[in-house]
Amino acid sequence: QEAPGKNKAKGLYFRDGKCQIDYILVYRKSNLQTEKREVFERNIRAEGLQMEKESSLANSDIIFVKLHAPWEVLGKYAELMNVRMPFRRKIYYLHRRYKFMNRIEKQISRFRGWLPRKPMKLDKETLPDLEENDCYTAPFSQQRIHHFIIHNKDTFFNNATRSRIVHHILQRVKYEEGKNKIGLNRLLSNGSYEAAFPLHEGSYRSKNSIKTHGAENHRHLLYECWASWGVWYKYQPLDLVRRYFGEKIGLYFAWLGWYTGMLFPAAFIGLFVFLYGVTTLNHCQVSKEVCQATDIIMCPICDKYCPFMRLSDSCIYAKVVTHLFDNGATVFFAVFMAVWATVFLEFWKRRRAVIAYDWDLIDWEEEEEEIRPQFEAKYSKKERMNPISGKPEPYQAFADKCSRLIVSASGIFFMICVVIAAVFGIVIYRVVTVSTFAAFKWALIRNNSQVATTGTAVCINFCIIMLLNVLYEKVALFLTNLEQPRTESEWENSFTLKMFLFQFVNLNSSTFYIAFFLGRFTGHPGAYLRLINRWRLEECHPSGCLIDLCMQMGIIMVLKQTWNNFMELGYPLIQNWWTRRKLRQEYGTQRKTSFPQWEKDYNLQPMNAYGLFDEYLEMILQFGFTTIFVAAFPLAPLLALLNNIIEIRLDAYKFVTQWRRPLASRAKDIGIWYGILEGIGILSVITNAFVIAVTSDFIPRLVYAYKYGPCAGQGEAGQKCMVGYVNASLSVFLVSDFENRSEPTSNGSEFSGSPLKYCRYRDYRDPPHSPVPYGYTLQFWHVLAARLAFIIVFEHLVFCIKHLISYLIPDLPKDLRDRMRREKYLIQEMMYEAELERLQKERKERKKNGKSYHNEWP
Repeated sequence: QEAPGKNKAKGLYFRDGKCQIDYILVYRKSNLQTEKREVFERNIRAEGLQMEKESSLANSDIIFVKLHAPWEVLGKYAELMNVRMPFRRKIYYLHRRYKFMNRIEKQISRFRGWLPRKPMKLDKETLPDLEENDCYTAPFSQQRIHHFIIHNKDTFFNNATRSRIVHHILQRVKYEEGKNKIGLNRLLSNGSYEAAFPLHEGSYRSKNSIKTHGAENHRHLLYECWASWGVWYKYQPLDLVRRYFGEKIGLYFAWLGWYTGMLFPAAFIGLFVFLYGVTTLNHCQVSKEVCQATDIIMCPICDKYCPFMRLSDSCIYAKVVTHLFDNGATVFFAVFMAVWATVFLEFWKRRRAVIAYDWDLIDWEEEEEEIRPQFEAKYSKKERMNPISGKPEPYQAFADKCSRLIVSASGIFFMICVVIAAVFGIVIYRVVTVSTFAAFKWALIRNNSQVATTGTAVCINFCIIMLLNVLYEKVALFLTNLEQPRTESEWENSFTLKMFLFQFVNLNSSTFYIAFFLGRFTGHPGAYLRLINRWRLEECHPSGCLIDLCMQMGIIMVLKQTWNNFMELGYPLIQNWWTRRKLRQEYGTQRKTSFPQWEKDYNLQPMNAYGLFDEYLEMILQFGFTTIFVAAFPLAPLLALLNNIIEIRLDAYKFVTQWRRPLASRAKDIGIWYGILEGIGILSVITNAFVIAVTSDFIPRLVYAYKYGPCAGQGEAGQKCMVGYVNASLSVFLVSDFENRSEPTSNGSEFSGSPLKYCRYRDYRDPPHSPVPYGYTLQFWHVLAARLAFIIVFEHLVFCIKHLISYLIPDLPKDLRDRMRREKYLIQEMMYEAELERLQKERKERKKNGKSYHNEWP
């Protein structure tokens, strides 16, 4: 807490320089809701809050209402709200350790001596001593006020707690006569007030260095130690974030930091898998055979305009793309990532428990939520008794609720159909465009028509994703309001599920198509399957289907993360700049005019109407993209890690500098998002099993090595066992068997000087002169059986490992459990001592007054 005189000029106090501003209300004089505001403000004063009004320097129509809560009001409502405050210093004790563990710790300490001195730790000299973190806390009580550590009544309740208490009061003050005419939220929704927010603690910038002059305020400290790009490698000051923004926002940044930290091993292993592919690039027998297959002519991949091509023309894709991402280490990495997702979630539960203990959230329970005004307005005629409060409240009939849920579910299904239609449109585009690019006048595009088709399709798909996201938000909002949830938390959970489902399907539908459907149902030359009996379905690249999946994931991931980061920071920056520019132009305010803090904050952007929803959704979708198809793109965790290092500082900068200070809300965990993360973890096991078995060539290569290759029956596997694999994986087609609409314009005479008689294609089919032309070979059925067996074994094995890890890792660390038990014991002892001290004091007073003291026995 800074001195009043220092903050007075910054607009953090009333005109007297003594009363701290705890909350700001904003309205316009031209607004017609004058009577409601007057009643509301009169009732605010009756609750004990002090009030002062100021006109805006830029616009005289705007009025700021400054609110201050005196000590008596803070004490009264802190007791009613069970606000926990520090009352005794914590007593730390050393855990008993085995000698073996002590020796290990000594060796680790000796090794650390060669390393830099903890470069990621924050400088303790610049951070304030957050006293409440080193104290036992208890619910505040005015009767036991002498038990609490109170050095200064003005600073005993920090700014976040003060604003939360004032907000609690404002939510319970009436503005009209009537049962439901109560609370600030209703006045904001009907336009009586334009805005309501707590103040930032001054400017986040200072002319003086924080190292020489210290921090001007907590906002300045957060900017220098958290939101500045120069500290990107430092740990986050989570205790300070919690103190300034509240537990709910603090938990978000704690989770984001934990997720980012856990991405380090995943990114390292993914990079290792990629580098393994690089180092074995020139030793891969399959890639060698593809590059040397100058005599193997592949059938055209589209009708008419696509030419015949040598298999060796796809050498660079077979080497640089397919082998880098489709090698022996891919299976190991898929198992690792499935286990990693489980370990991440299990250890987050432990980390959350430690944070909840340190932040006094273990025994915290949410207050009984208020009913949403929209729910009250809709069902005010039907009432029933609330079993908790015992008061009558609006009631929604079961039949009405079911009918609304059915309509909402139908809307969700319809929007998913819209996504499928968009994917179908992309499929049509790919089918039509590949022929167009094959006839393009530029040789670079003509020779790489399939890659060009995939690249442009992904970019168009990204644009469709971003456009549909705007539509989905409006549809999800409409459907959620149609359901008429009773409370804000029910509304938030319903909206969250819809938005996640919409955006997840929107983001991943094309990826699922490429991974599991592209090139699977095309038929074969001479008998192609077609859409609407017109368009021939697209085939995979001669080097495999994985190249399309890698391009889809890489482009979408990079573009989406870049766009999100721009919108998160660029949009508020532009809006705030435009607001300042508009103020200068419209009202002629001089550039050197110093606005008070409340006016500076009012000109900032309010926090998103959905709270932390957008922040969580972005990261959850990234988590899904990182885990669900990671077998096809091992670099996904590395890209996610690099993005998150930037994301933490972007979000911090946005909260500290670009947004109004949000209300310091409390929360015990990340809510419904944890269940969504668990669902994604389960889905990732299934999808990675199918990617390895169906999309990649891992299983066909394995079957060839053990059953059909040079090492068949010998129990060996290696590059020498893959000799002849490429020839065995290609079938032969008689060119004269082409359909008229599929027959290429070129006869392939440029390869041998005479028209081609045969061409090859990727499949396991009999040759044209066999008893059953183009029927499936025995190798096809062996590969299919191996794929199904691998999926079953992989899923069961990984799920068993996941459940075993979940069972072995307790939700509460043992040392935390011991600390909680010890704290409970010490608090009881302290309470007994305090009560005994009170009784002894009373006895002395009675003796001093000459009154006898009688023991009363039951």
